[in-house]
Amino acid sequence: MADADRPRSPFAANIEFLDDAPIRSVTPEELAQILAAHDLYVTSNRQSGKRAHLESTALSGQSFAGMKLRRIRMYRAELAGADFTGADLRRANMIGAKIQRGCLASADLTGARLSGVNLADANCKGARLAGADLEFAILANVVFEDADLHDADMSGVILDGADLSGAILCRANLRGASLRDARLCGADLRDARLGGASLTRTSFKGADLRNAYLRVAKFDHVDLSGADLRGVRGLTREQIDNAICDADTRLPDDLSTETADGA
Repeated sequence: MADADRPRSPFAANIEFLDDAPIRSVTPEELAQILAAHDLYVTSNRQSGKRAHLESTALSGQSFAGMKLRRIRMYRAELAGADFTGADLRRANMIGAKIQRGCLASADLTGARLSGVNLADANCKGARLAGADLEFAILANVVFEDADLHDADMSGVILDGADLSGAILCRANLRGASLRDARLCGADLRDARLGGASLTRTSFKGADLRNAYLRVAKFDHVDLSGADLRGVRGLTREQIDNAICDADTRLPDDLSTETADGA
């Protein structure tokens, strides 16, 4: 997808990532040495070895599967197609990294810094991203099935076409996010913030949205079949009129009363 054709967050203009820093190369031998030193750094609780600094480094297609990469620095790294399956990336700094089509299935990115990251078309099934910073990230078509994103900052992200079925998103900040054609079937969105989010053909089938915040979220053919919206804040009759509901949809008390009265 060309950059000019990508969907843009309404807040994209508020942040700038420095794309003019030169990308450096490393030989396989150099990379192996850097990663071995980082493994020692992690296993010795930072008493030995050396933290890996792989900022702005060309690493596309590399395999980091199962590695101990906690606190690694990969700011703006080129990581398209890289394999991080089952890797420990807790508190990693991957701001602005390009990981399109990468695999982060079952990886642990708890508390990682991922703002501005490009993860388009990546596989993040079962990944743990609790408390991660994903502001303004490009997450189009990402598979987040059964992923743990509770307390993550996902404001302004692009999640168009993403699959978040069964994902844990309680207390996640999705303010201004774009979720066009996204699937959140059975997802846990309790206390999530979705103010100003773009929800076009978004599916929340069977999702738990109790106490979520939906003020000025843009509803257009949103599927709320079987969803639980009790206690949701900021939800209006106009939004519901642009949604698909069924007998199992549970609305806030005030809107349920309106429906019962035929208003």
